[in-house]
Amino acid sequence: MQPRSALIVGAGSGLSAALARLFARQGLQVALAARSPDKLARLAGETAAVTFAVEVAEPEEVGGLFDAVIATMGVPDVVVFNASSRVQGPITGLDPIQVANALDVGAYGGFLVGQQAARHLLARDETDGPRGTILFTGASASLKGYPGSAPFAMAKFALRGLAQSMARELAPQGIHVAHVVIDGAIRPPGAAQPSDAPGSLLDPDAIAATYWHLITQDRSAWSWEVEVRPWTERF
Repeated sequence: MQPRSALIVGAGSGLSAALARLFARQGLQVALAARSPDKLARLAGETAAVTFAVEVAEPEEVGGLFDAVIATMGVPDVVVFNASSRVQGPITGLDPIQVANALDVGAYGGFLVGQQAARHLLARDETDGPRGTILFTGASASLKGYPGSAPFAMAKFALRGLAQSMARELAPQGIHVAHVVIDGAIRPPGAAQPSDAPGSLLDPDAIAATYWHLITQDRSAWSWEVEVRPWTERF
């Protein structure tokens, strides 16, 4: 299936912006959703995207987001969940309320977005061919917990489990679900590679190209997970 539209949830200036630019270059109509969509004005102008406000941990807001996106451009062929919330500190000093919010955004929000995307894609009248793609952004913390970062690891572990379960359930029904483990730091917008560690930062445009590869994979050989890492890192 040649995708015609994409919704990026948790959009910002880094990877999401690289995805939006790539999707626009490929001819897709792009929708960007974030807690503060006013910060996306420049990116929206650059990519002819439409923007929406959403709290990803609120079921009614996520449902309303999909209703608004569908009313504007139809059911998106591609849905990318890129939202997360970081709370750092020693386990003994973490604020339980902040930890709960991090889990709500990073894991429960992924469930809500994935559920809505699956419902609308399954409603398509496609009996034999692919219906669409749902992608989840993971991290090093999806596979290993780091000291002082328990909430982020908890959310990313949960998101990976969600993606794997959805992939096994939905692939036979024509929906490609995949999880991308970004095992390293992404180069910030406008920044150069560190002079003392060239090649240590992942290029957001290169990561976006990997997402596009997943979106355009042949159904006979779908991947449910891909890991991207800096070439300088020792395995």
